[in-house]
Amino acid sequence: MLVLTLLAFAIFTAVKPRVFLNPLNLQNIAIAAPEIGLLALAIMLTMLTGGIDLSIVAIANLTAITISSLYTAIGATDAGLAESLAPVIVLVGLAVGAVGGYVNGLLVSRVGITPILATLGTMQIFNGIAITWTGGKTLYGAPAMLTTFGRTVIAGIPALFLVLVAAAIVLAVVINKTALGATIRLQGANPVAARFSGIRTDRTLTSTYVMSGLLAGLAGILFVSRNPTASADYGSSYVLLVIVIAVLGGTNPNGGFGTVLGVILATLTLQIVSSGFNIIRLSSYDYAIAQGAILIIIMVIDQVTSGRRRRTVPKISDALATPTES
Repeated sequence: MLVLTLLAFAIFTAVKPRVFLNPLNLQNIAIAAPEIGLLALAIMLTMLTGGIDLSIVAIANLTAITISSLYTAIGATDAGLAESLAPVIVLVGLAVGAVGGYVNGLLVSRVGITPILATLGTMQIFNGIAITWTGGKTLYGAPAMLTTFGRTVIAGIPALFLVLVAAAIVLAVVINKTALGATIRLQGANPVAARFSGIRTDRTLTSTYVMSGLLAGLAGILFVSRNPTASADYGSSYVLLVIVIAVLGGTNPNGGFGTVLGVILATLTLQIVSSGFNIIRLSSYDYAIAQGAILIIIMVIDQVTSGRRRRTVPKISDALATPTES
């Protein structure tokens, strides 16, 4: 993925160096990447268990709608109070994300519904709640602290991108350095072994989907920070995009393996390609084709290299049959 990221960057730098390397264009890439990257990390996390969460965009939109609605309702009577309660409003929005993830976790772990069907159902429910809540209209208004944060740049790096970096570091530590992370990976790699190892599968799955909901809720907060509006249909194309990013980043859809760094690099790669396509005046349809082509190329390379590795590993039966020297 690192090679692919650098290759994409080099190609568009060579094609349109002045435009592509313009600091404003690079900042736009860094501003657009975080919300997609957080959603891709949420998908990766559930894929590690052998599942998936199709409701993440709906959860993110519910979070954004909650924040905008509460702020507007309180601000209608007392604008100063609304601003002073902004941190509480943001936490309520994040709690909505956690609750959405908890519902998914219960359906998957306790009820036993297949993750793709459970989260497809909750996606429809959350979307329906959002449409009923907003009347199908776009809501306007968000705490000033969020909109100010969305415009903040630290040492030339947008603060929104730093949120993605911080979330990625925390998630990487959880996955690679904690007992919960080990059980999540084992659950995806071998559910039977996980069960006979005494791992509480229900707790592991519920915790995984709650964390996925929190990441989606954080993405919803970034939605509002980038643009002080909220709607039920924002980011409707993100679900397929973040699945592509997660798989492109090396996540095994069957569970057991995935890296946070791979997902971040895949996010940046597709954002670079999107920016480059805009610069050379290619359409969103061309970008969709490029997404699929990049994914297929990576999968072909992965299959070829993994096939070679399997052929070079000696079989146990061959090892036993080979006489040893005295």
